[in-house]
This record gives sequence, structure tokens and C-alpha cells, in this order.
Amino acid sequence: MDNDLRSMQMNRRAFVGLAAVAAASTLLPSGAIAQSVPKAKNVVLVHGLFADGSCWSEVIPLLQAKGLNATAVQNPLTTLPEAVAAAERVLARQDGPTVLVGHSFSGMIVTEAGVHRNVSALVYVAARAPDAGEDYTALAKTYPTPPATAGIVFDGDEGRLGEAAFLRDFAGDLPEAKAKVLYAVQQPFQKALLAGKTTQAAWRSKPSWYAVSTEDRTINPDLERFMAKRMGATTIEVKASHLSLISQPETIANLILKAAGQG
Repeated sequence: MDNDLRSMQMNRRAFVGLAAVAAASTLLPSGAIAQSVPKAKNVVLVHGLFADGSCWSEVIPLLQAKGLNATAVQNPLTTLPEAVAAAERVLARQDGPTVLVGHSFSGMIVTEAGVHRNVSALVYVAARAPDAGEDYTALAKTYPTPPATAGIVFDGDEGRLGEAAFLRDFAGDLPEAKAKVLYAVQQPFQKALLAGKTTQAAWRSKPSWYAVSTEDRTINPDLERFMAKRMGATTIEVKASHLSLISQPETIANLILKAAGQG
């Protein structure tokens, strides 16, 4: 009888424990259960269109203060293969687990280069996140076109964002003086860059995090939500323009720290 009683008590405790785990899992963000990553000491940050590597200047000091080695890639913005190669060269210099972070267009680069052996986790900041071989332009057209698209101007094959669209639709929650400095240093992109397609999707094999910008006028926020959900990313929503990495650097840095195993 005593043995039967002890057995019943043990089974009950096991059942309660499993129920508690199940209940807790419903409180976790999408993909959080699978987000077990090695602790990383390196972060590689990639910029997108209408920008250069300095767009990470607000985030980098916050990562360095936590002991992380942060490197911003200077994306050539020429073709997708050349942009991926630039990121891969930086990744190859890292000496251990590395979080690869992409903003905006550079989500294409993160998706392609993220399979690199040094990459332990991916972070997308209001970024493109295509599947392997997917036509991102066709995907984007299934959602209402964001206002910034109309502000892109071309000089031959070289494109950039006009000043009015940059201030209103790209950097809308930044002080005007700061936004004008960012406008002045934007790196033009080559039209050929937009034709590139990823050949692999790193987010299918690497744990991923995503920061949706709810006030985004450059990528449709609902498209961001769709991509984040599809990849099973741990997702946060930031009340910010497309440039959350500048208007809310603490929030973005904290997300990166989580992906680095420090959250």
C-alpha cells in the first residue's frame, strides 16, 4: 500500500510539472522555445539601403559595454553576391560564435550569409527575410506599398532616397537635424542589387530574432510580422520608424544581447 501511495504521488508531481511547462510555453513569444544558443562574444552588423555602416553607431557602444566585439560591415550595395561576400569576409575573421544582425535590405544578406559556421544566431531589424529562391519583390507586392517606395530616385543605375521621403518615411521619428545628417551620408545602391535572390535561408537552421517597427513607412509592418512568424522568430514590436536602431538603440541592443545568450 505504501509503495502504491508513493507511486501515485510521484505520478501526480510529474503531471503537475509537465502542466506547468506547457502553461509557461504559451507565455513565450513565437519561436522562443527553440531559441537555445551558445553564448556569443561577437556581433556582426549589416546595413541596408539608404545608409552606411555608421547607422549602427548608437547600438555598438551598448554592445561593447557588455563585453561584445561588434563589427559593422560596409555593404557595397552593388549586387547581392558582392554584398554577401563582404559580410562573409567579416564573419570569417570572428573567433567564435557570432550573432549576425541585419537591418532593412540587409536581411537578404543575413538570410544568405547566416549559414556561415561562425554564425550562432540571426537578428532581423525591420528587415527582409526571404525564403531560399523567393522573389521578395513579388512577396512585398502582396501587401500595401509603403510610402518610401515612391521616394526612390535613380541616376542611371544608381538609386537613393530623396530628402523629403528620407526625412518623412525612413527616419520619421528622429530629430530633423539628425535625420538630415543620415541623409547626407546615405550610400547609393546599384539597381542590380534589387534583382538578387537568396539561394538559401539561414533562418531555417539558425535561431532567429525579429524586431518589427510598427510605424514603418519603408517596409510594411504587416509584411515584417508575416516574415517573423514564418521563420518562427522570437519577435518584439517596437513603436518606431524604419530606423529603430537609431531612435531606440537600447531596445535593439537588448534584443541582440538575447540572441548572444546574455538576455
